[in-house]
Amino acid sequence: MSGVLPEKTGKEVHDKNQTHRRLVERLREHAGDVFRMTKGLDESAFTSRPEADSWSLKELVAHIRRVQQVFASRIETMLSKDNPSLESYSAEKDPEMAAMLNAEGRLLVEVFLKERHALAERLEKLAPAEWHRTAGHPEFADFDVHFQVEFLIHHEANHLYQMFVRRIPFGKLPH
Repeated sequence: MSGVLPEKTGKEVHDKNQTHRRLVERLREHAGDVFRMTKGLDESAFTSRPEADSWSLKELVAHIRRVQQVFASRIETMLSKDNPSLESYSAEKDPEMAAMLNAEGRLLVEVFLKERHALAERLEKLAPAEWHRTAGHPEFADFDVHFQVEFLIHHEANHLYQMFVRRIPFGKLPH
């Protein structure tokens, strides 16, 4: 991996603040990717499914928006309560996810971006200790704000790839 990762000297100091700032940067970058991949599309393009069992761009945007809402709520719960118990999330069983699909694709993106901005602003104001407020979760033994944000980023990365693939038939991506 020479050249990819910095050389280790054994004297490095891990900067948790920098790690947290980088997570917020990645959330902002993902929002930019969603905007770019949906820019200029009409509702027909938003709702087009390449295959009957795959999500459309609109469904993907609704899903990442809804997951963001759920995770933001969890974060607020962890910040306001000591080690709360959280439930697992299932998009298939979420009536709010289904309700989001009634909005136009462009509006879904617009609201997602506003909510993402608010989440990023909130996270930027957290003290280092707040990033490590914990919660109990049925699937994950070590669950804190940091883990929740990082989970959101990796979860979204998968869906951003799906969005990229769905966008290809509609022409070159804006940049």
